[in-house]
Amino acid sequence: MQKQVNQKAWFLVLPVFLLVAFSAIIPLMTVVNYSVQDSFGNNEFYWVGAEWFVEILNSERFHSALGRQLLFSGLVLAIEVPLGIFIALRMPKKGWAASVCLVLMALPLLIPWNVVGTIWQIFAREDIGLLGHTLAALGVNYNYTQDAFAAWITVIAMDVWHWTSLVVLLCYAGLSSIPDAFYQAAKIDGASRWAVFRFIQLPKMKRVLLIAVLLRFMDSFMIYTEPFVVTGGGPGNATTFLSIDLVKMAIGQFDLGPAAAFSLVYFLIVLLVSWVFYTVVTAQDAEINK
Repeated sequence: MQKQVNQKAWFLVLPVFLLVAFSAIIPLMTVVNYSVQDSFGNNEFYWVGAEWFVEILNSERFHSALGRQLLFSGLVLAIEVPLGIFIALRMPKKGWAASVCLVLMALPLLIPWNVVGTIWQIFAREDIGLLGHTLAALGVNYNYTQDAFAAWITVIAMDVWHWTSLVVLLCYAGLSSIPDAFYQAAKIDGASRWAVFRFIQLPKMKRVLLIAVLLRFMDSFMIYTEPFVVTGGGPGNATTFLSIDLVKMAIGQFDLGPAAAFSLVYFLIVLLVSWVFYTVVTAQDAEINK
């Protein structure tokens, strides 16, 4: 006797599909539609095919913004990942001190992005900011509104302050999952502190580190609010990252076609990197489960 299959359960997930279609798929299709057309006003559109994509990919403006974005993401990852590991290793594992440290680490993550930008905009000002005024009193020429290097230092320091806690918490979770028997065996064998980190702690943190690097890369690669509030993309175009350049093109210049093509290229870059990280994580899981 053939077993009957009840497909009524699909009705339970239908609202979710409709919500996803409304909030993600339909806007994405709208962007795709704009990316292959040009508008001359009066809601009249003209087919241009891949013209905007070719223009964006050959644009020096896009290449410069992409270079700045990759440099920024690389710098913050190079700072935040080692710093996060270092702090997680130094945090207490038990008692009230561990709870206090976890709360302190979580506090920066609870602050909205625009508030973080405002905090650092005031903090780094030469006239009223604690950092800027102190550096000026010490004779250091620090003006993030006029000096590109100072602007980069400010934006990177702000991102490190805001997001290193995420790496710390993930690494701390990986360290907390290590059984005490591992440390006891290492102590019996006379293993050095470096050997314990290399052969016990680092392998146990490898998976959470990959997640941390993925999350931090995606967030840093799509950063907009914090640098926009602090520097507005300046001085000049020194801190004009891809997201800021995209907003300038779409809203400031109202070039909807090129901006749509820009956003799709931007989206595909993030998607490609995420797929690479997912492939690495999946391969590691398969190796562990062998």
